[in-house]
Amino acid sequence: MWRSGWRTSGVLRRLSGRSASLGAWRWASTTACERALLRYRVGEKIHGFTVSQVTSVPELTLTAVKLSHDGTGAQHLHLAREDRNNLFSVQFRTAPADSSGAPHVLEHTVLCGSQRYPCRDPFFKMLNRSLSTFMNAFTASDYTLYPFSTQNPKDFQNLLSVYLDAAFFPCLRELDFCQEGWRLEHEDPSDPQTPLVFKGVVFNEMKGAFTDNERIFSQHVQSRLLPDHTYSVVSGGDPLCIPDLTWEQLRQFHATHYHPSNARFFTYGNFPLEQHLKQIHEEALSKFQRIKPRTAVPAQKPWDKPREFQVTCAPDSLAAGSSEQTTISVSFLLPDITDTFEAFTLNLLSSLLISGPNSPFYKALIESGLGTDFSPDVGYNGCTRDAYFSVGLQGIAEKDIQTVRDLVDRTLDDIIEKGFEDDRIEALLHKIEIQMKHQSVSFGLALTSYIASCWNHDGDPVELLKLGSQVARFRKCLEENPKFLQEKVKQYFKNNQHKLTLSMKPDDKYSEKQMQLETEKLKQKVNSLSPEDKQQIYEKGLELQAQQSQPQDASCLPALKVSDIEPRIPFTEVEVALAAGDTPVQYCTQPTNGVIYFRAFSSLNTLPEELRPYVPLFCNVLTKLGCGGLDYRELAQQVDLKTGGLAAAPHVLPDDSHLDTYEQGVLFSSFCLDRNLPDMMHLWSEIFNNPCFEEEEHFRVLVKMTAQELSNGVPDAGHLYASIRAGRMLAPAGDLQETFGGMDQVRLMKSVAEMTDIKPILRKLPRIKKHLLNCDNFRCSVNATPQQMSQVENSVDSFLRTLSRSKKERKPVPPHVVEVRLCPLPARRARKPSESKPCSLAFDPVLPCSHLSLAVKSPDWRATWAGDAAASELEASRRCTLTLIVSSVHFLERTLPAHLSLGVFSFLWETFYFQKPAPKGPGRHSLVTRKLVMDPTFKPCPMKTHFLFPFPVNYVAECIRTAPYAAPAHASLKILARLMTAKFLHTEIREKGGAYGGGARLSYGGIFTLYSYRDPHSTETLQSFLKAIDWAKSGRFTQQDINEAKLSVFAAVDAPVAPSDKGLDCFLYGLSDEVKQAHREQLFAIRHEDLVDVSNRYLGAGRSTHGVAVLGPDNASIAKDPSWVIR
Repeated sequence: MWRSGWRTSGVLRRLSGRSASLGAWRWASTTACERALLRYRVGEKIHGFTVSQVTSVPELTLTAVKLSHDGTGAQHLHLAREDRNNLFSVQFRTAPADSSGAPHVLEHTVLCGSQRYPCRDPFFKMLNRSLSTFMNAFTASDYTLYPFSTQNPKDFQNLLSVYLDAAFFPCLRELDFCQEGWRLEHEDPSDPQTPLVFKGVVFNEMKGAFTDNERIFSQHVQSRLLPDHTYSVVSGGDPLCIPDLTWEQLRQFHATHYHPSNARFFTYGNFPLEQHLKQIHEEALSKFQRIKPRTAVPAQKPWDKPREFQVTCAPDSLAAGSSEQTTISVSFLLPDITDTFEAFTLNLLSSLLISGPNSPFYKALIESGLGTDFSPDVGYNGCTRDAYFSVGLQGIAEKDIQTVRDLVDRTLDDIIEKGFEDDRIEALLHKIEIQMKHQSVSFGLALTSYIASCWNHDGDPVELLKLGSQVARFRKCLEENPKFLQEKVKQYFKNNQHKLTLSMKPDDKYSEKQMQLETEKLKQKVNSLSPEDKQQIYEKGLELQAQQSQPQDASCLPALKVSDIEPRIPFTEVEVALAAGDTPVQYCTQPTNGVIYFRAFSSLNTLPEELRPYVPLFCNVLTKLGCGGLDYRELAQQVDLKTGGLAAAPHVLPDDSHLDTYEQGVLFSSFCLDRNLPDMMHLWSEIFNNPCFEEEEHFRVLVKMTAQELSNGVPDAGHLYASIRAGRMLAPAGDLQETFGGMDQVRLMKSVAEMTDIKPILRKLPRIKKHLLNCDNFRCSVNATPQQMSQVENSVDSFLRTLSRSKKERKPVPPHVVEVRLCPLPARRARKPSESKPCSLAFDPVLPCSHLSLAVKSPDWRATWAGDAAASELEASRRCTLTLIVSSVHFLERTLPAHLSLGVFSFLWETFYFQKPAPKGPGRHSLVTRKLVMDPTFKPCPMKTHFLFPFPVNYVAECIRTAPYAAPAHASLKILARLMTAKFLHTEIREKGGAYGGGARLSYGGIFTLYSYRDPHSTETLQSFLKAIDWAKSGRFTQQDINEAKLSVFAAVDAPVAPSDKGLDCFLYGLSDEVKQAHREQLFAIRHEDLVDVSNRYLGAGRSTHGVAVLGPDNASIAKDPSWVIR
């Protein structure tokens, strides 16, 4: 995977793998941390390594142990922490001299077989023989990184063995180079009369990568600001230069770069360090001698005057005809990233300059109305030896280039004169504090990514981790010199002659010109071939095709067994109590390290249909427009000072029991330090009760930024957009998912952004607010420590009491809404008598196959029902009736079309079971109710859509309506999806077809998706999908294949869950641990005949409804087929 220029802006997000940033499992980490601190001593020899440093890093609750290998000089950093999700990585400094993509192609090829594991593609095969929580490889601008993580010690040793052998002893076979890198091959390899074309996985990956105009711009910024050495070329490979790379050059690059003396090893977690060192030494390092690697990247020579460049790109196909598609940025060279404190300071300074509506560049550039969003790669970039800072605008008119340049200069002058407000600096330091406490499950991966660039250039990775001491030093500098930051701005920006102004404008002929350049390159290659060369190419194509089709013996690879999987899941206790009268609040006690996580879900059932497309926009701007007495700048400041962020997002939650039933709503989420809980809940109260929808100009700014972000995201997420569209007509939830997150939403936002009068859209927001921001159909969830719960309950109760309620009950817009109640069981946590009775959530065991079997039971249900024979008899009767209903529906699903079986189900449910609830009273209250939307008239229908984009690659998806989570067939389909991916689709789509990726997956809602990513083919890939289904129906797979698929599925099922997210499935989906355990047991029990059965029952032609979508260039065969809708 290429990630040239890959970064996250700021020290905070560089420790993150998602928007809220990553923390770690800190609550019990003293054991591993203290053990390492006591165990290791400087100078100690361990399995060929010598300990050089042992350092406690209390702010991250870890102990850092630095070592060097005596024989080779290889460096090793171990971070001891009480985290079960252990991680290993090895990185090499790989500085290419040209854009042929040598490090990137090598990254792919070393994973195609090694001396100890010579089978083809052991990397992908290990995905199915392991319980890894992460496996991948990355090529950056000047290093290549190979990380994996797992919670299983045996699995760790297995993966370590495979990674070590791949990195240091790869086969590097010529055919693997041809498959992964590039090759000349006949369009049809078996027909020498078809034309010769370029093929190869990396070749197509990079063609896809450079369909993204943001990536094109970022690459030009780096290449032109740092022109003297490796950063002037494309490490991932320029598609026009990749065909210049030879197999021999690849082998030589490996010999000079993949040596232990040029390697940096990293381990993280609570597994013993000694075992890691022993294995690394014995299996790899002991077989090498020390060398002096010649891979150092020299510093960029500073310029004596600024420079300017202009480049071109393809027009935005979603903004056809717009004249405002130019991008401009001003970039400055900054100091070497190995000066860790200076890098830390400039990182914070960057955040002060560009982050949020209170930052000076946001005010000067974004609010100028000249553009749609900041230019790509904005802010501090510390991924190259010499860091740099960029700022600018995209979506401007070409005539405004000079205006933007002048605004940048004036803004810097203003900052030097006025400095920064104290509250902004404190808000930024608060963000660092909360992010250090915030917890996640991929902290090891975040750390190895965070330190990689600095360590790559011989910086001190341990110093980089000491965030607490860096913050203290930063504060001291500010105290001693109030103009400390202003002087940095003057030094590095105002007086910096190494300054690049880069502009990029669209060229209508850009894609055509790129295609012409590729055609000329191909013609040049073909014309240089002799008849013997052409015959050799034909024969090599046949040889590669035969190799790809030949079954592989993977018995040499290590593997876990299904018996290594834990038979039971760890149960999460959640409790529910009513707050502010009748609003259910789920409490999940977790070791959250002093952070409180709050969520709320509000139903959209009463929202008029015409307002639904604007819900995502409403959610995006709700927390950014101001509220109560706070304008949008003041609100942003308070959010940064008191919380880790406030967010709202629309959700479509499929039912676990029926494909045509779902819940719709908006999820509100936030987190804060415990001391700031009252302030956070007060902010939510003001947002819910007094949102500001009068800021028209700022609303316009937010709309433009939203539209630009959506448009820019299409090239990287094309397969997701294709999948959403393909599933649109297969279930009622599909249309809403397209409305909220599909291409319909992208196009809507682009059209809104281009409106001259935006008031009609702004007037929709108060109407949405009336239906959404109230206590009707509302539920909350809190994760916190036991010590925090009392404070939490009071604050949440106070918040809920401020919310409005409808004076009269609004009727739901969907005609059929079913209330499904979760059944409370006796609570395990004591409460005061004045408090609402809590309950633990669990499914009734009578019918574990369906949540429709849930009954309502109070904490005192045994005593209540024992004294009420009539009620007990009624409930027993209702249960028997429900058993009959669900059994009938399962039978009907197998024998009738889906829309007919649903109609019968709806009739049975509403007639025999769904009666008016009994009056609430002692021992008979239902605490959590999900209001599910049903459409008895829905009939799935096939639909084919082709979205035309000027891409050189395609994104293809085919969706099939199958079975929901609670159905026994769902487990079989989940195993089948993984089986088809590993044993058929990977070979057909990636190895033979040359696509960067492809496979099959099953959604929680029962939509089975076949997809490809950055694919040179479209209709041919659809034919591969058909072949995959035929393969599955024929049962041409072994028990070993099934076991491997189970391992891969359980790796995802058992992926670690952060304390902040514990109980979330129960809160959102009503999915209890009991039902998860039942599903788990179904997965264990899957047999060969089960997989063949579901293949024939659901995937075969005529059995289930299929939908298809393609994003990509014009296709003649699709254009001639009237069954396709062209968009």
